[in-house]
Amino acid sequence: MASLPVDEALPALKEALVAGNAAVLVAPPGAGKTTRVPLALLDAPWLCGGKIVMQEPRRLAARAAARRMAATLGEQVGETVGYRVRLDTKVGPRTRIEVVTDGLFLRILQDDPSLDGVGCVIFDELHERGLETDLSFALVREAQTALRDDLRVIAMSATLDPGPVSDRLGGAPVVDSAGRMFPVDTRYLEREAAGRIEDSVASTVRRALAEESGSALVFLPGVGEIRRVEERLNLGAGIDVAPLYGDLSPADQDRAIAPSPAGRRKVVLATSIAETSLTIEGVRLVIDCGLMRVPRFSPRSGMTRLETVRVSQASADQRRGRAGRLEPGVCYRLWPEEQQRGLLPFTPPEILDADLAPLALELALWGANDATLPWLTPPPAASLATARALLLDLGALDQAGAITPHGRAMARLGQHPRLAHLVLKGRELGQGRIAALLAAILSERDFLRLPPGQRDVDLRHRVDIALSGKRDGTLRLIQEQARRLMPRGGSDERPDLSMTGALLALAYPDRIGRRRPGTNRYLLSGGRGAALPEGDPMTNEEFLVVADLDGSSQDSRIFLAAPIRLDEIEELFTERILDEEALQWSEREGVVLARRRRRLGAMLLEDKPLANPDADKLKAAMVEGIRQLGLGALPWSDDLAKWRERIAFLRTQDEGWPDLSDKALLDSLDSWLAPFLDGVSRRSHLARIDLTAALKSLVPWDRQRELDRLAPTHVEVPSGSRVPIDYANAAEPTLSVRLQEMFGLVDTPRVAGGKVPLTIHLLSPARRPVQVTRDLASFWANGYKAVKAELKGRYPRHYWPDDPLIAEPTARVRPRPR
Repeated sequence: MASLPVDEALPALKEALVAGNAAVLVAPPGAGKTTRVPLALLDAPWLCGGKIVMQEPRRLAARAAARRMAATLGEQVGETVGYRVRLDTKVGPRTRIEVVTDGLFLRILQDDPSLDGVGCVIFDELHERGLETDLSFALVREAQTALRDDLRVIAMSATLDPGPVSDRLGGAPVVDSAGRMFPVDTRYLEREAAGRIEDSVASTVRRALAEESGSALVFLPGVGEIRRVEERLNLGAGIDVAPLYGDLSPADQDRAIAPSPAGRRKVVLATSIAETSLTIEGVRLVIDCGLMRVPRFSPRSGMTRLETVRVSQASADQRRGRAGRLEPGVCYRLWPEEQQRGLLPFTPPEILDADLAPLALELALWGANDATLPWLTPPPAASLATARALLLDLGALDQAGAITPHGRAMARLGQHPRLAHLVLKGRELGQGRIAALLAAILSERDFLRLPPGQRDVDLRHRVDIALSGKRDGTLRLIQEQARRLMPRGGSDERPDLSMTGALLALAYPDRIGRRRPGTNRYLLSGGRGAALPEGDPMTNEEFLVVADLDGSSQDSRIFLAAPIRLDEIEELFTERILDEEALQWSEREGVVLARRRRRLGAMLLEDKPLANPDADKLKAAMVEGIRQLGLGALPWSDDLAKWRERIAFLRTQDEGWPDLSDKALLDSLDSWLAPFLDGVSRRSHLARIDLTAALKSLVPWDRQRELDRLAPTHVEVPSGSRVPIDYANAAEPTLSVRLQEMFGLVDTPRVAGGKVPLTIHLLSPARRPVQVTRDLASFWANGYKAVKAELKGRYPRHYWPDDPLIAEPTARVRPRPR
């Protein structure tokens, strides 16, 4: 075997695995770790003839690694070295090294937590931090700790921060390997590319091929960009253009990475699938647009959308390294050099932004306490709670959070829980084939791209195409995946395309929508609004089920949906449909509207007037109306308002008196006012309410008896007049009286059993305030003389004695004494 850089690190790695049961290997791109390490460990004494399982994040890399190792041994894949990827397995009875993608490894682990017969698990390219990889790592570590301390675990990566991984593996030693990177000349754009990224990429490809020799690897965010760049490249004879992405058939992927025939060059248009664990023969040029597509889950919408984002520095370095794997190369970066420093150091782990429903189901199947698992990054608590709520809704978990038999069956299918539920329920309904095709279609990102002119929203068209029997491209993958999901004996079913909407509703009960009259907009059962594209034929459908929509804040755009009938909704969701008497206050009409409604979540199935509503519900709706109108809408009299002010004053002295403030009364309308609302259903009825009786019901009888004594309504002043007390300011009751009526009174009148002096507003003959005091004796002694001097000239006919304490009080005008 030709020497590879990682070979020098293998002795230290072997020693670490003899001394302990875990190690972390950090090896740059091109070091050879993926194909060298498993082969080097085959004869390790601690392996005892057991298997080595290497988890590989990507199918293409898994197959390529297995083939390279098999070729190194001079064997065919499936002998000593084999692989397991979705829809493709090559292992045999003598296979001792299995390269397995993360999803399939998770199934192996769930079926046999002790990994019987496996002596070593290798996590390759751990830095990619996919959701299933993070979960597998945590579960393997727990199994190693609890069940298999003899199991060896190796974490490998080129750009991983090894510290946290070593900690999770119990302080495992970190082994560093030198790389074998040929020099790579990095060329940046002088300024950020303007216009469509496809135009910039295509022109840079032509420039690179003109400036340099060799084949090129072009990194693009997704399949759409790959196709559009391919359309723009007309490179002439001698140069082949090959797309490379995850949903290509294995044969097409193999053609993309195979060496070019002698005398020809190749341009490989790839997604991030080509970043790691893959060498493409002849490539010494890399064109990197600097973008990648990542899944982002929105708990609000329940949707996972692919978002285009900037690559991280680590990802950009991985891409650049592809140019220097075999010889000196050149990397063209389609961004200015100063932007490189602004990139994130590492790509955030998927667990932070992913739909955690699959993870929650796997945790329930494992029986794990997620809080104690050795996570590299713990799942966000809120997202995990949302995921478990969905599983409960689908019947995968019971109320205690334990997995149900239905949940176990869902987990065995290896699909998203929504789609697994759809498949199982579809079988029960005798439509297992349609259900399997739906699950396969919805799990593919392109959703069966239709030819131009046929790209409407109706999902039935995709299912019809999948039923046609054609086998090409994405359609072939969908059909193969659907066949795996089909029940035994399902070939005898009679597929009913009209059942598409009903089956889809099983997966998305929160996305059943009813059209708003006269529009293309729908209200979904989950509470969201959604809209069909203008002119879409399904606009005439009363009910539909939405499979795919965007995350807009208002009416989300519907991309895929299927119609469903009302009778199908009622049959499928009998237990969820609520029959309710809905009584609501209408602010516009000023009346309680009583309706009988049948509802699935937020979506109304039936809505009609209710003739004889429940009396208590009517009162509750009227109370809500009064709460919206405010207390001012009630029939207050002047006496009742003043009575309430007196209570408020006494409460400032003794909290044993009830709180009759606006807030307290509004908060407690249900208890004190509702009993007095018999027959009241509209604003005009409020005048009927006996508000006095209702309010006085809040004051105990013994307190009512004390009210007049502690907070009298009037005070008899020296002139004989009964002057009202103003309690509007509860902190300072006020008596407003003409000055002449108070002659001879020394002590200030008091309330609250003599504890609180009244604030006296002494008035002129014209009833204008001339003095405010709470101490009459002080006023007569110190202030009266000045007031007399000012007022006597203005009101000469009035009585202004020199000594107010011995003068006769009067409410009338008196001439001066002669």
